[in-house]
Amino acid sequence: MNSAATSAIPTRTRIDACPGALQTHPAADGGLARVRVSGGSLRAGQLRALAAAARELGNGSLELTSRGNVQLRGLAVGTETELGDRLAAAGLLPSATHERVRNVLASGLSGRTAGGHVDVRPWAAALDAGLCADASLAGLPGRYLATLDDGRGDVAGLGGDVGLLALSPTSVALLLAGRDSGLRVDPAGAVVLALAATRAFLAERDAQGTGAWRLAELTDGREQVTARLSGQRGHCGRPVGVPAPPVNGPVGALPQLDGRTALAALVPLGVLSAAQAELLAGLAPEVELTPWRTVVVPDLTEDTVDDAAVDLHRSGMVFDEASPWRLVTTCAGRPGCAKSLADVRADAAAAVVGGTLPAGGARQHWVGCERGCGRPHGAAVDVVATPAGYRIGRD
Repeated sequence: MNSAATSAIPTRTRIDACPGALQTHPAADGGLARVRVSGGSLRAGQLRALAAAARELGNGSLELTSRGNVQLRGLAVGTETELGDRLAAAGLLPSATHERVRNVLASGLSGRTAGGHVDVRPWAAALDAGLCADASLAGLPGRYLATLDDGRGDVAGLGGDVGLLALSPTSVALLLAGRDSGLRVDPAGAVVLALAATRAFLAERDAQGTGAWRLAELTDGREQVTARLSGQRGHCGRPVGVPAPPVNGPVGALPQLDGRTALAALVPLGVLSAAQAELLAGLAPEVELTPWRTVVVPDLTEDTVDDAAVDLHRSGMVFDEASPWRLVTTCAGRPGCAKSLADVRADAAAAVVGGTLPAGGARQHWVGCERGCGRPHGAAVDVVATPAGYRIGRD
């Protein structure tokens, strides 16, 4: 039995309560809604709609997640219908039945900046549409994740259940549970194969009867899904190593292939105010959200980029690669989480501003309890709240 089998997790009694835009989570500070932003791309009008919803229905802020999605907190009981209506009107709710499974990460600035073999933006749109068009795929767990990597290696290693990794302009590898399956396809057939793999994951999950949330939790999941794809068009190749994801995304001015500029800004602790969201929406027709809680404003011309950078910096966003904000992530903490022993966001922010980060200023993740929610990919020191204060590392 291989490692996948020995590490399989019994999941028969686990309930998938992953929040969505319509199925909210009752947090300590009110309802929590998670809005899927497939491929990370938000039109300006959609961002304005989210800002208005945060201000009028929630606590006035948007949270950026490690999957490039958006969360609204502090929602009053009974606001779910109005939120759903607003999101649908903005084009953020293409399917009420599939909205929790639209977890699609795509390489940042694909097709705009150098480093990739193919432009994966059409893949993201096609995969999202394909997920929503298949009634059976509404049965996917809310933690399902697809990664679409154009070859630069930024999202392939983020542990997707199903992934595409461009190896060249003509060859794409199918990833399963974050590793290369050996199956290859040309770019034109990549989304078809990814959808077939997604259906195979769901079929294998049903066959094993475990209710697993992730492909990696299934016994021999990768091998069983690969076997179910044996009749698919394509060919096999020697499996390649999947690139480890970067610890942080790029910040600052990024030159585009067309001569324009993209601005990438870190949102400290991933909390974007409604005012900041409206500012972003006024700078370009669309923005991109990344798994590193950065926001990218693309397609800026030479005469607009400097003013945009100044405005974003004044609003509190970060462009400095050496900033201590790039070292710190947190869970929600108080008042949002009843299990938290501290307001970790406020405490972490005070440590950054005061220059008192613990652990020698190493990359660190602050949490309000031993569960360690929200821990990012990559090495990080845990700063854990206890009844007696914070402890570095876990027991």
